[in-house]
Amino acid sequence: MNRSGTAKADVPLKEIKRKDRETKEIKRLEREQAKPKRHAYLSYLLLICCVVYIADEIASQIGTQMQSVLAQAIFAPVFGADMAVARMSAFGVLSQIGTIVAFLYKPLSDRYGRKPFLVINTLGMGLGLLFTSIATNIPVYLVGAAVIALFIPHDMQVVYIFECTPARHRAKAFSGIKAVATLGMMLVPLLRRLFMGADFKGWRSIYFVLALFAAGAAVFALLFARETDAFVAKRLEYLRASDEEREKTARRGTAKKEQHVEQAQGGFLPAIKFCMRNKQLRWLLIGGGFVMWGLLMTMYYETTMVYGYSSRFLAQGVELGLAQASAAPLVTQALFWFPVGSALFQFVQGFLSDKWGRKPTLLVMASCAVASFGLFFLGGRLDWPPWLVGFLCGAAIGSYWASTDIAGGIMCSESTPTNLRSSVLAVQPILSTLFSAAALGAGLLLINLLGDASAGLVCLGISVPGMLIGLLIISWKVRETKNVNLEAVTGHEG
Repeated sequence: MNRSGTAKADVPLKEIKRKDRETKEIKRLEREQAKPKRHAYLSYLLLICCVVYIADEIASQIGTQMQSVLAQAIFAPVFGADMAVARMSAFGVLSQIGTIVAFLYKPLSDRYGRKPFLVINTLGMGLGLLFTSIATNIPVYLVGAAVIALFIPHDMQVVYIFECTPARHRAKAFSGIKAVATLGMMLVPLLRRLFMGADFKGWRSIYFVLALFAAGAAVFALLFARETDAFVAKRLEYLRASDEEREKTARRGTAKKEQHVEQAQGGFLPAIKFCMRNKQLRWLLIGGGFVMWGLLMTMYYETTMVYGYSSRFLAQGVELGLAQASAAPLVTQALFWFPVGSALFQFVQGFLSDKWGRKPTLLVMASCAVASFGLFFLGGRLDWPPWLVGFLCGAAIGSYWASTDIAGGIMCSESTPTNLRSSVLAVQPILSTLFSAAALGAGLLLINLLGDASAGLVCLGISVPGMLIGLLIISWKVRETKNVNLEAVTGHEG
């Protein structure tokens, strides 16, 4: 007899194989659950997440921090120095094929577990960095960018942090680890100083060293991380239920279809359906989509910095390429202070979120992002000290990511049941991007029409109104999620 009470001989072969697979999975997960945790396991698990997060932050940000360098090395010979960044951004749209595939792939972690994808994603980021390090033309560069885009959206280390830390410390743990990871981005300006200098030669070595770091982080996670307790418990609950119990659960309540979606063990389409039917998530996606207009600020800050510091050389009649090369050491100095400003605001975000609540902190962070970016833009053109310009730039980008972490990460996680959490975090950027696509497309178009020097003003002009609309929507339509018990979330809370 099988678990549903049907004679095995009467069950189709496909069903027999499915139940055998589930029986083996139950035994494996029970062994995982029964393993005693080492002393201070949570502490070293968070250390693993921190190392992986450093690799993730570097892979996510290096394309921007090395933007003008790669543009001059790969795109300027084809399109000219004054349009190199704009054309690189336009071609970069092709690399977003990787992002599309990523969102189809990420929900698999709700079925197969968090750990395999923590390792695979980190190793994949290293592979993308390696491809970029050997690029000598546009096609090879795009392959590297596409591979990076495939693996950076998953943030499996974030799922680990959310599922393994107590509710009252969740935001603090998340923001603290992300702040340390942001400080780890000092590796980029350090390697710029070691390998690149005033000219652009040696940039390949920067990418190669960082590819090795990501590979090391993947091995670290493979050897020392365990599966999350929340995933193991939720998956066992599903597997131990008989077919009749699963069907009964799916039919329970008046909203039959919605109940069925909530019982899904991950998946792209179930996650989309859940987001659309759940009022809380629906408004978070819409509001978060408008907040994502500020994404433009994170895409062109190095170029804005380069043109700011190049302005005085250009005013002296220096040719653009030489002016940018002369500004490169100042930009490298500023980039040393970028992680400091970014880490500070992302670290503070967690404490404010756990004390004040998610929504008030979101308002503060978004406001800081706009104000800091405006000052950063002025500082480069007014020749302020590099440490101050870099700090203000980091404060702007850190505040922006802190605001999106609240709306798109923390609040979405705290509004979604465990069996769909990773899947919802996968589709959330897609759905939010739909609401921001027009703004991001307009920014790309304007920069390609007006040239690289216009990047800073275009970013400000588009980001401010979008973020304001997003904040108003979340303030009025979304309930607070502070101190939510993640294991008790069902999707009916509001």
